[in-house]
Amino acid sequence: MTAPRSPAHLRALREANLTSVLLALTSRPGSRAQLAQRTGLTKATVASLVEPLLAARLLIEDPAEAHGRGRPSHPLRFHPSAPVAIGAEVNVGYIAVATLTLDGRLQHFRRRDVDNRGRPADGLLGELTALAESLYGEAAGPVLGAGLAVPGVVHERQVIRAPNLPQLAGTRPGEHLAAALRLPIVETGNEAGLAARAHLWPVAVTGGDFAYVSGEAGVGAGLVINGEVLHGARGFAGEFGHMVIEREGRPCTCGGRGCVERYAGLRAMLDASGQRDLPSLLDALDSGEAAAVAAARAAGSALGVALASLLNLCDLPAVVLGGVYAQLFAYLRPAVQEELTSRVLADALRPTELRASELGDRAAVQGAAGVITQLACSRPHLLVGGGQPG
Repeated sequence: MTAPRSPAHLRALREANLTSVLLALTSRPGSRAQLAQRTGLTKATVASLVEPLLAARLLIEDPAEAHGRGRPSHPLRFHPSAPVAIGAEVNVGYIAVATLTLDGRLQHFRRRDVDNRGRPADGLLGELTALAESLYGEAAGPVLGAGLAVPGVVHERQVIRAPNLPQLAGTRPGEHLAAALRLPIVETGNEAGLAARAHLWPVAVTGGDFAYVSGEAGVGAGLVINGEVLHGARGFAGEFGHMVIEREGRPCTCGGRGCVERYAGLRAMLDASGQRDLPSLLDALDSGEAAAVAAARAAGSALGVALASLLNLCDLPAVVLGGVYAQLFAYLRPAVQEELTSRVLADALRPTELRASELGDRAAVQGAAGVITQLACSRPHLLVGGGQPG
């Protein structure tokens, strides 16, 4: 005789089924029948799950669509006033915030260019908080939580190391924002790793395994293997900017010498070209100024050498250049590609795919907010039971 299922077991089963339905809707809308097909659940089960979501205004039902024979279907999608997540980013030269819907649409984005080097952590986080709070009045639905991207190593929500923003080292900036924004917790992570994550959730915009590399004042990477961003045992994975390409080379902010970011970072390009900022560097490159072209080629070569070592170690089939590198892609690509072709052992068998990120300067905030939306869809009680991510 089969023992009856306990109430706790039934609740867990229902939550698992809800998760399947919500995750299926993050990629695209679907009728009840289509959701049953995508999830493997019965049509009756899907119908019983979506009715409370419609009543709670988490989902909305679109007008019927006719597809051949049979009854017209009613596509379901997330309600325009469904909960949203906030993404926030602190970087050397700017702060940024955004709101993200459950199906991955960036509703609002704000960026403020500001030199954060040497700023006290409290002042920096206070300005970021004010920028994030400005989104509350514009958010279409309640705020579930927030994700925070920082240019450093994060372990158990504490910034362990941030060579380019050393005032953040030893702090827990997520706790500061959580208190100020009246949220239970703000998840904190490395900006490059979160930017890489934005290419995976809720829809993969880059297929397969890849290395995402971004360049601002520093250079960071997010390594995606088997659909997951590699963090490492202590959270240090992706510190690509401190890969050594010249043993007795230029001193670096990390305390070492010859790190790739001292040759391929934005600051290195500006110094070599004599330009004051990225827009002026782009103008000089567009005009074909010799110093700017030479600076971009030197940076591309340094970046390519470091990438070749990474690819020879990990055998990743693709590299996505983001942040400043995406804007400079046309000028960096020839030198990067030249180094990859000559140095990556697997290129003789299958050339490495090199592409620019389509997410631009919004990748990190989108990935940070995506941590919260994925968490909410994986734990439906956070959406329909009044809970909050934690």
